[in-house]
Amino acid sequence: MGLFDKGVKKTKEGFFQRLSRAVVGKSKVDDEVLDAIEEALVASDMGVDTTLKIVDSLEERVGRDKYMSMDELVEMLRDEIGKLLDVDGETSPAEPFDLGKKPMVVMVVGVNGVGKTTTIGKLASRYKSMGKKVIVGAADTFRAAAVDQLVIWAERAGVDIVKQGMGADPASVAFDTVKSAVAKEADVVLIDTAGRLHNRVDLMNELTKIRNVMRKVIPDAPHEVLLVLDASTGQNAFQQAKEFSKATDITSLAVTKLDGTAKGGVVIGIVDQLKVPVKFIGIGEGVDDLKVFDKKEFVNSLFSKEDIDK
Repeated sequence: MGLFDKGVKKTKEGFFQRLSRAVVGKSKVDDEVLDAIEEALVASDMGVDTTLKIVDSLEERVGRDKYMSMDELVEMLRDEIGKLLDVDGETSPAEPFDLGKKPMVVMVVGVNGVGKTTTIGKLASRYKSMGKKVIVGAADTFRAAAVDQLVIWAERAGVDIVKQGMGADPASVAFDTVKSAVAKEADVVLIDTAGRLHNRVDLMNELTKIRNVMRKVIPDAPHEVLLVLDASTGQNAFQQAKEFSKATDITSLAVTKLDGTAKGGVVIGIVDQLKVPVKFIGIGEGVDDLKVFDKKEFVNSLFSKEDIDK
């Protein structure tokens, strides 16, 4: 089983189960098949707007060509989803972030429980293994557990960490972190921030303060604002993404727990609606289970031939 086959296995199984029930015994696409596709896409938590966009394209093609085989239908679904994911024009990047910046600063945001701190730890380990000098900043000072967890990850990855006491000013921690990174000629800076919800206006406003303070040291920091989302929460993840995009300029996404859910379609819906690319996906608990998101491989795994033929 390939990397992305593992990540989309449950989503793929649910989608093809619904699709196969609708197409059994059929040789061409009709309204019943299109309705089944719509149901299957919505059930995978792709979202209504994105689902309708795909179904409308299929209906237009069927109306134009009059006849479409099931193989042609699957190929068109693959193409349509591939187009929706292609918001940054990149194909299969070996490195999603611009390491030409020194240091390259990533501010990581997201609500509590999505795997934000764990994602930072895995990113730190990834860049450390690439020979990069990494510093992490524990700017989630609202929860002592968050700082403690990040300390453990930093020790495990063998990277430096900048932290202050619980309740300290998060912007101050971020400032100290980037200042230390410049002094130590670090390559990568990863800034943790407090888990926050859109109804906590004070916390959302704090993101702007953290950005502004970092820019006193590095004028164009942060170079990436990485929003971490939990795929298993489905449309709730989409709502979080929308609210965070209002509060700050999200530049990239990391989607966790993709392997444990049938709601993987949410990845497609979020990218389509917000036009923000997924850069990393989490497909397990291990330190190496945070992978660079490959759009083409993701789509190919979703529509792998062996599952279509079953």
